[in-house]
Amino acid sequence: MMQTVSRVVVVVFDGLRPDMVTSDRMPTLSAFAGNSLWFREARSVFPSMTRVATSSISTGAAPSLHGIVGNSFYYPDVTRDFVLDTSLAEDLALAEHRLNGPLIAAETLGDRLAANGKSFAVVHSGSAGATYAINPRAAANGHWTFSVMGKDATRTPHAVDEVVERFGPLPPRTLPRFEETNYVTRVFAEHVLGEMDPDVALIWFNEPDTSFHYKFLTSYDTNAIMKGVDAAFGRILMAIHARPDAEDIAIIVASDHGQISSSGIADIATLLTDAGHEAARASARAVNGAAITVTGGNMGEIRMVDGDLERRDQIARWLMQRDEIGMVFTPSNDPVLGTVDGTFSTTLVGLDHTRQPELVYVLRSGTETDVHGLPGLGLITGGVPVGGGMHGGLNRYEINTVLILGGAAHGEPGHATDVPAGIVDIAPTVLDMLGLTAPTSMGGASLLATEVRDHAATVETFEAGAGTFRQRLAIRRRGAHLFPVHGGRIG
Repeated sequence: MMQTVSRVVVVVFDGLRPDMVTSDRMPTLSAFAGNSLWFREARSVFPSMTRVATSSISTGAAPSLHGIVGNSFYYPDVTRDFVLDTSLAEDLALAEHRLNGPLIAAETLGDRLAANGKSFAVVHSGSAGATYAINPRAAANGHWTFSVMGKDATRTPHAVDEVVERFGPLPPRTLPRFEETNYVTRVFAEHVLGEMDPDVALIWFNEPDTSFHYKFLTSYDTNAIMKGVDAAFGRILMAIHARPDAEDIAIIVASDHGQISSSGIADIATLLTDAGHEAARASARAVNGAAITVTGGNMGEIRMVDGDLERRDQIARWLMQRDEIGMVFTPSNDPVLGTVDGTFSTTLVGLDHTRQPELVYVLRSGTETDVHGLPGLGLITGGVPVGGGMHGGLNRYEINTVLILGGAAHGEPGHATDVPAGIVDIAPTVLDMLGLTAPTSMGGASLLATEVRDHAATVETFEAGAGTFRQRLAIRRRGAHLFPVHGGRIG
C-alpha cells in the first residue's frame, strides 16, 4: 500500500467512453492518462444509468446492496400512483418520507469520511438525484454539496448561496453546456480547492453525456464540448499544481458509464399494450389502472402492478420472440439462470435487491459502427433523437468506463492495465488513500491493493435461451464481485 496522501481530488466526466480519450479530442486528459495508471477495462454497473452508477460510486457496491435499481423504478412502498423518478428532488423527498428513512441506506463514502472527521466537498452539474446520490447525507455529515441546478437540487442549499455571492448568478442552461462547465470549474478550482481545502473534493461534469444524447457522439458540437471539459480539467490540474502540497494530492479521474449511438426506435410500452398488457410509461407519471409499468431507454424494467407472475412469464416469453430484444432477466435463486426459461438471473448482474423488478429487458445492440465510424449501435424506446447516444444496457461501449489514478496516487511511469476494476472501487480507494478502512458493505476494493492489481484478467461467458432466442453475457470475476464485459443477443 502507498503512503497516505494529504488530499484526494475526484473528477467525473459523465458518460465519457475510454476510447474517446484521445490526443485530438481530449489532449489534457490523454496526456494525464499517459502519466498515470489507467484501468482500461473498468466497468460500470447494470443498469448502466447515471443515478444507479452514482449510487454505486458512493456506496462502493452494486445495486443489489444500495437499492437504486434504475433511474426510474416502480416502488409501491413509496407510491402506487406513478413510477418513482430518482432525478427529481420531490420524488426523493417523498421516498424518504414514506420510508421514514433514507432511500440509499447503505453506508457511503461520505458517511465513512464524516465518521472519521474528514471533510468532503462536491461540485455537481447533474440532476438533483445524482447530486443526492453522491453523498445522500451531506447535511447530516457536515459536508458541502453545490449544485449548479440551484438550491432545490442539493441537501446543503447554503452552498449555492455562498457560490452565487462570490461568482454571480447561476449560468443559463444551453446545449452544449459550455456555460455550466466554465462556472462549475471556477467554483471547484477557486473556491473548493483554493479556499475550502477539503480532505476529499469531487467535481461532476454533466458533459459529454448531455451532448452525446442530443448532439450525437462525434458531432462538431460534441467534439467542441469535449475539448471544453478537457480544458476545464486542465484548469483544475493547474489549481492543484499551484498548491504547496501538490505532490501529496491524489487524483482520480472517472466516468460513470459510456454511451452507444441509437439506430432506431422500439416502443416497448406500445407494443405491450397492443399485445394485451396495458402499460403505463414511467414518463406519464400516472399508473391509472394499467396492468404493468414500463421504463425505457435502451433497457428497462417491467413491473406487474398486481404482482401477477403468470402475466410476467407471458411477457417474458413474448419479449424473447421479438427481434428488437437483446437480453431478458428475471429474479431467481440461481446465480445465472432466471426463473423464466431462457432468461438470465438478475443476480448475475448485481440487481438482486428487494426492490428489483419482476422483469428486465435490454434492447438489441451490437458493436457495429455508427454513421461516424464509432463502434456501438443499438435500439432505443425513445427519449433522444435517433442517432443520439444512449446507455443503460450491457454493450461493452456503454459499460466500459474511464478510471485513472494519477498525482500522488501513482508515482510510477504511466501504464495501462486490464485487471478487473470498476466504479465500485472508487470509494474504497479514496478511503485507503486517506488511511481509512472501507466498510464491509463495500463490494469494491482499493485499487492500491496488490491483490487487485495482480488479479488475472480472465473472462467467463454465460449463455441462456429458449426457442430461437439466445443471449450471452461475458463477465470478469474478482472475489464476490462480477464485472460485466459485454452482453447481448446471439445471432
